[in-house]
Amino acid sequence: MEHQNNLEKPQMLIFLSVAFVLPYILGILMGIGYNQGLDVTVFPSAQMFYPASGAILAAFMTRKDDPLLPKRFFTGFLILTLLLVACTIASIVVPEISWNAISQYLMIGGSVIAWILLLTEKKEKRMAYGLKSGRWKSSAFIVLLYLILYFGRTAILYVLEGQTRDLIEILRNPVSWIMLVSLPINYFLVFTAFLGEEYGWRYYFQPVLQKKFGMVSGILILGIVWGLWHLPINFFYYSSPAAGFISLAGQLVTCITLGIFYGWAYLKTDNIWTVVILHFANNNLVPVITGNYTAEVLQNQDVTWNGVIALLVINTLLFAGVIFTSYYRDNSKRLPTMNERVARQIKKLEEAPQEQASVE
Repeated sequence: MEHQNNLEKPQMLIFLSVAFVLPYILGILMGIGYNQGLDVTVFPSAQMFYPASGAILAAFMTRKDDPLLPKRFFTGFLILTLLLVACTIASIVVPEISWNAISQYLMIGGSVIAWILLLTEKKEKRMAYGLKSGRWKSSAFIVLLYLILYFGRTAILYVLEGQTRDLIEILRNPVSWIMLVSLPINYFLVFTAFLGEEYGWRYYFQPVLQKKFGMVSGILILGIVWGLWHLPINFFYYSSPAAGFISLAGQLVTCITLGIFYGWAYLKTDNIWTVVILHFANNNLVPVITGNYTAEVLQNQDVTWNGVIALLVINTLLFAGVIFTSYYRDNSKRLPTMNERVARQIKKLEEAPQEQASVE
């Protein structure tokens, strides 16, 4: 136990440096590119990889002798992240080349390779580092519930804004349905980006914060950190610097409320892939529900304080209510930290030969 506690501080420092400090440093470069009228689309795509890379690098640097480290998968993920970081820098230094297109190809190719690397890792390694799936009945229920709430929120917002006809037109457009049908295929081609966030925020950071601050305070702090992490994107991509603070306020509302729901989903299933799917659906349904099927759908959004208030009320009512469930009221529901999870798997493997011997 003492050894685990000694690892936590250096791990946290490494994680925060990569997951939080790096995007702020690159955010300065992003701001320079934005002010020069350059395409900065590659920055938010690459930033999604930093939280998981922070957790992975923390594991590599503090647990390098651990035989349960899924080194092939972790190495592949870090290489992909480095390539994407290189694309962000190159998009400002050599803007004549379409670095966003290159980054998308890297993400697709990297996701295919990542699947191979992940599935060829031993089951014990995937279990030790929170990459094993399970409890798929509960996961399927949660995904279905999330989709119902997501589309319900969409319908409510369209009605409140007096745009019911626009919603009907979107539903009548065959492109909307084609995009919906293609989502499962797209998931397997870009899953690394969403694992990039969820493996960092949910697998690594959530258990650490809930262990230190408690179940409710821990998840609220995580939501605030997750929201602030988006700051460069809010100012130079989702909106403009003039509307940056409004965009950031809306981001905080989204990350706190959805963070409560995602945290509950993870607590209930102990399956990181559940929240990866939720996050993928959340982002990739935006072109469908807006009727804007272009790659620029998330850029230069029209944000207002009234919109932030409406989002706060609706998101709280639809997604944040799970904070009153037993999963947030019972400390025994907390999932293990990275070090605790590895220790449990080691203990399980050590006990297995003894159990086998007793049977024989």
